[in-house]
Amino acid sequence: MTSHPEPSRPLPSRPGPSRPGRDRLARLLPAAPGADRADPSTAPSVAVVGGGIAGLTAATALAERGVRVTLYESEAVLGGRLAGWPTRLADGSTATMSRGFHAFFRQYYNLRALLRRTDPGLSRLRGLPDYPLRHSAGGQDSFRHVPRTPPLSALGFVALSPSFGLRDLARMNARAALPLLDVRVPGVYEQLDATSAHDFLEAIRFPPAARHLAFEVFSRSFFADPRLLSAAEMALMFHIYFLGSAEGLLFDVPTEPFPQALWDPLAAHLTGLGARLLTSSPVEAVTPDRPGAGSAGFTVATRTAEDHHDAVVLALDPGALRDLVHRSDGLGDPAWRERLARLRTAPPFLVTRLWLDRPVRVDRPGFLGTSGYGPLDNVSVLDRWEGEAARWAARTGGSVLELHAYALPDAGDREARQKELVGELHRVYPETGPARVVDVRHEWRADCPLFPVGGYADRPAVRTPTPGLVLAGDAVRTGLPVALMERAATSGFLAANALLDGWGLRGHPLWTVPDGGRTAALRWAARAAGGA
Repeated sequence: MTSHPEPSRPLPSRPGPSRPGRDRLARLLPAAPGADRADPSTAPSVAVVGGGIAGLTAATALAERGVRVTLYESEAVLGGRLAGWPTRLADGSTATMSRGFHAFFRQYYNLRALLRRTDPGLSRLRGLPDYPLRHSAGGQDSFRHVPRTPPLSALGFVALSPSFGLRDLARMNARAALPLLDVRVPGVYEQLDATSAHDFLEAIRFPPAARHLAFEVFSRSFFADPRLLSAAEMALMFHIYFLGSAEGLLFDVPTEPFPQALWDPLAAHLTGLGARLLTSSPVEAVTPDRPGAGSAGFTVATRTAEDHHDAVVLALDPGALRDLVHRSDGLGDPAWRERLARLRTAPPFLVTRLWLDRPVRVDRPGFLGTSGYGPLDNVSVLDRWEGEAARWAARTGGSVLELHAYALPDAGDREARQKELVGELHRVYPETGPARVVDVRHEWRADCPLFPVGGYADRPAVRTPTPGLVLAGDAVRTGLPVALMERAATSGFLAANALLDGWGLRGHPLWTVPDGGRTAALRWAARAAGGA
């Protein structure tokens, strides 16, 4: 198996106006030097396969350096898991349907840098004032008043949370939790990837209510049951949001549906840079010109054409990546192809959107995480923050709600599951029970990466054994403390930078939360636990 080094450890940032957020310890990965733009007469050509966050990031980073970019997207719209498309409601109005809510955390420095290409002040995002979590047994946690700077953030959450009592704190195994104080990549995977998130929390002896509210709700954002999820991913999540970053746990949301707020402006930016955006263009195969001998280029075949490119970025979900590599003889080496073939997809998830004929109570939050309500994982009141939904609600006197159910069983009666999800909404917000449903949409998907126990070794890196072929996506190893949408954007920049460096073109700088414990005391405590 060909190995490739992970990115070097980021350097401490320098004070200045370019800092991406409020965290003074945010880390900078400087851009590699090189020419600002390729010579138009000799500019390389790159195929970017996949139009989600990772693919759009890579395409943008390359096109801004004068590279000739062709982006291939199998769907009719851009955005991947954040795509949106028009639908006509029963009342005759047009709305934008999507695959569901996403939180834009302030730690997502590289994703936000991408969005700043068309929205420098991020005016198309707005902050939600709180992110409450509710358990069916009656407990509820909030992040509104939790301090943002570690370790006060974690201490404040414990002090303010009704889920933690003095007796619960006395029972906890503090030594088992000490690895959380100094999370580093890839060291956290070497330490915890063989353990499940569930077993890790069992060893720490977190109070059951706190486990449901503070951890299992978040672990399911990885679309996985905690018994299947690697504890390393959960520890990395804890680091990013609680103990590694001073940006806090509150987040932003788009002021309009994803296409209008994010992707239509970015598509215009890309076409202005000369990129070709080919939607409804699934790639059938990618064939290197000289397999195994150092590629001089690639042939990218769709159903209707074959195009030649100097390099290729594969920015696909695990299932699509597995299938494309299987159809593409000559990519990678046998060991690399076998690792990709073992990549797993998370269980199905359901997004239900309801247009109701009456509003929910005025005190309902824009977003609520839930636990103990059957398959229901969260509820969004879209008309609280999304312009399109707010305009529909103002015109009709109704409300627009969205429900998520993650990690559902593969088998089962989907219609019954959809009814169960709506029934749980009535438990959470009883005023929705008598409401008339003006219209409803149900979206079932099963294309998110699974980060299983012991699976880190099989996850591919950005670089591949084939020169000129790079990978991007939220299943790709970056060597940096990033997750979810931020991992997708970061890997897209890394993929572009790897190609730009080979052509002597300037790369793009990256930022991350600190890699490791924020203070010497936290790092010492974690090392002491490891040596005990």
